[in-house]
Amino acid sequence: MPYLNTQSSHAPSLSWYDLPAEVKQLLIAAANTWEDTAQSQGYIQQALTIAHQSLDVLVAAYRYFFYKHNDAAALQIANHVIEQIQRLEGLPEEWEALAPVLSGRKDEPHIRLYLNAYAASGMILARMGAIEEAKVITMRVNELDDKREFGAATVLQILTQPDDEED
Repeated sequence: MPYLNTQSSHAPSLSWYDLPAEVKQLLIAAANTWEDTAQSQGYIQQALTIAHQSLDVLVAAYRYFFYKHNDAAALQIANHVIEQIQRLEGLPEEWEALAPVLSGRKDEPHIRLYLNAYAASGMILARMGAIEEAKVITMRVNELDDKREFGAATVLQILTQPDDEED
């Protein structure tokens, strides 16, 4: 969930989000009702309905579902983020053409979102038991992630560690 300033006497602000006030309030309500999954999920669904094409809402939603362990929903929305950024940025579909573009532009906000969502999809697939597909994604992200910012190296290490190794 996005960081909310709860120390202030004023209403929490999500100033970096360019969203209607109603959607911001729904995201705040989801954060405030986190412990009540049915209620908080309802707020997330409402935010998605109102601002379904907003990358900010999509990212908040896939992270919400990821941390709530609703892997199917998290994966679906993370893939939607990936597809939307691919369209917005005119990214190639084939990995061989895409990898150099991502590598050269990985400090750009949309490309960082793409890589975060792609790495998250690998983690989600691993949790769902799709180990081979998760390995492919985490290997790809790991090759581009020289600063270990996207978490793929850790997931890849876990996925490729021989069963007989002990910590």
